[in-house]
Parts: sequence; C-alpha cells; structure tokens
Amino acid sequence: MSKPQFVYVSYIETTPEKLWEALTSSDFTRQYWFGAEVRSDWKVGSPFALLLDGEVTDSGEILEADPPRRLFYSFKHHKFEELRGEPISRVVFTIEPFGPLVRLTVLHDGFVEGGKYLGAVSNGWPAILSQLKSLLETGKLLGIPRAALNKGFDAK
Repeated sequence: MSKPQFVYVSYIETTPEKLWEALTSSDFTRQYWFGAEVRSDWKVGSPFALLLDGEVTDSGEILEADPPRRLFYSFKHHKFEELRGEPISRVVFTIEPFGPLVRLTVLHDGFVEGGKYLGAVSNGWPAILSQLKSLLETGKLLGIPRAALNKGFDAK
C-alpha cells in the first residue's frame, strides 16, 4: 500500500533560474507565501526555517540542492499543536524546462495514515503555488486570503 502524499504540478511562464530564486529568496517568498519567509543558505545539511510574523512555523534540513533543477528538504511543523506530533515530512521541488515554460512538480510526503497534516498541506500548497505562478507571470498576486491556508483544517 502506498503512503499518503501530496503532489502538485504547475506550468509557469518563467525561467528555471527565476523560479529557483522565487523558491529560495526570503524577499520573494514573503510576497506569495502570505508573508512567510524562507531562511537557509541552501547547502546540503544546512537548516531550513519558514517564518511567519517572526515565528518559526516549520523547520527542517536541506537534503538536496541542485540549482535550478531540484530542491529537497525535510519539513517539521511547529505552529499548531494538533500538527506538532506528526512526523517530519519531506518536500521536493523539481523544476524542468518545458519549451517557453517551466514545469514545477511539488511532492510533499512522509505523512502518517489518518494524520491531519496531509489535509493541512493539501489546502496550503495550492494557495501558495497559485500565488507564486501569478506573481511570476503577471507581477501580481491573486488576492487569496491567508485563511485559505487553513481551509478544512480546524486550527486554533
């Protein structure tokens, strides 16, 4: 039986280099990730942190960084008590040129069967990645409210 996972594929009119920068630059992530910023030096073995309103919401370790093709890190949630007990998961971004576009595949796995975390990321990633695509292609955000990150997850 396969383990629970989240997979999202998007085609974005940009370059692999610009997409890599969007995924790894705090200044850029703050724009489309609802104010959150990523922090790391993006070297294998280095720590990764996601900060929202000055608070570390998620952290991990860089497992692979091959700019501008592949980024892979572990991901441990800290913000919501209901999710803190879930195991460390993993996020893989695969960036592939596709004619004048870039194909971005996001794989988030390592979830437990029946856990709440898969539901939480299944709502969050589409909102985040839709904002990313819009920002790269048009320079504008879609206006998705931050509450969309928790839709379907009863976070207190």
